[in-house]
Amino acid sequence: MSATASGAELLAAVEQSPRAVAAHDRAAWVGLFTDRALVEDPVGSRPHIGTAAIERFYDTFIAPNAITFRVDHDVICPMGVFRDLTIEIAMSTGVTLRVPMHLRYDLERIDGELKIAELHAHWELPVMVSQLLRAGLPGLGAAATLGPRLFANQGVGGTLGFARGFVRVGAAGRRVATELLAASGRGSVAAVRNAVLPGAVLEWPVGNPVTADEFVARGAGVRVSKVISAGRFVTATVETAAGRGIAELEVAVGGRHIVAARIHLAD
Repeated sequence: MSATASGAELLAAVEQSPRAVAAHDRAAWVGLFTDRALVEDPVGSRPHIGTAAIERFYDTFIAPNAITFRVDHDVICPMGVFRDLTIEIAMSTGVTLRVPMHLRYDLERIDGELKIAELHAHWELPVMVSQLLRAGLPGLGAAATLGPRLFANQGVGGTLGFARGFVRVGAAGRRVATELLAASGRGSVAAVRNAVLPGAVLEWPVGNPVTADEFVARGAGVRVSKVISAGRFVTATVETAAGRGIAELEVAVGGRHIVAARIHLAD
């Protein structure tokens, strides 16, 4: 059985997720994943692995809310889709959150059908909590209902695992990530080399390893927007000579260097 898929097939498989979410169809949504799939939402929190864990994830975060996907752009990659979007979450207390996100789906073909093997949602948990607090009483009410539901479905370990999403690379990590892209855009190979650790992974596009010189050559004039910090990663929307894409940069412990920079562009 072929391990590849066309862009149309990949996008069609991914589109089933927001449809199932909008319909509140738990069985359909959970059925989109492989038996040992991984959901990391947000990136940096403890992943949910396997069908039972993904069912509990649905019950905690999807079932109580009305969720709308506002997709700005899709990047079709080898056996995956990286979505540039904003998710609107209408909560039961009447507050609506708008969460900027980069959402990566890694797919596998199982018995001829495309399934989600990994889902990585890059969004900023502290920013979402700030929205809740600014919403006044409806926001506080939503937070008050989320806490007990989180504990009931995820237990102590899962609740603490979700809280890990508050830990991010900080201002220094965000700065080194954006500076790497800016250095590429202005043609500074020296600045790119200073920003990465020895042996760092550089891929442009993803899956195609390049040297620092090649990274800079491909990034000439790159424009950067919508920067998101989640876990040890910084993602950004990029406009390149080859088209619009998403940069995914992994920051080293300490926040001073990059250990991997992958530029996701359409095939």
